[in-house]
Amino acid sequence: MTQTIARKSLYESDYLLWIQETITHLKAGDFEHLDIENLIEEIEDLGRSQRKELESRLKTLIEHFLKRIYVNMPYCFNGWENTIREQRSQIEVLLNNYPSLKSYWDEHLNSAWIIALKYVRKEYKPQGFDCPDKWQFDHDINSILNIDFWE
Repeated sequence: MTQTIARKSLYESDYLLWIQETITHLKAGDFEHLDIENLIEEIEDLGRSQRKELESRLKTLIEHFLKRIYVNMPYCFNGWENTIREQRSQIEVLLNNYPSLKSYWDEHLNSAWIIALKYVRKEYKPQGFDCPDKWQFDHDINSILNIDFWE
């Protein structure tokens, strides 16, 4: 009876060491010993994580827009506006650091709108939350990041 011993790659067994060795190989120009398959996967994941962060921040921003515009709870306005300012600031930083994310704006804005609307409707239905099915304001980056739609 033969035994099959599954050998874990360095990538699977010690990710931090894998990163350090990958950096060493890259700096030395030792491309022959690079774990190309996992390196490509990691680089692809970097781009995905930035897009996911944009969508997540847009979702939070839109949730708080919806609350501030359509939920009549004045004692909550300040907290919602603080969250709006923080999300706007973080989105600006993200777009400044990764300008190509702007090409994903419409896609992520629409996706974030659908998720945020569903969440806020469910959360505030008992308070009589009523909101249009479509965003009634400008969709462009500058408007979303600068206009206080509730004024």
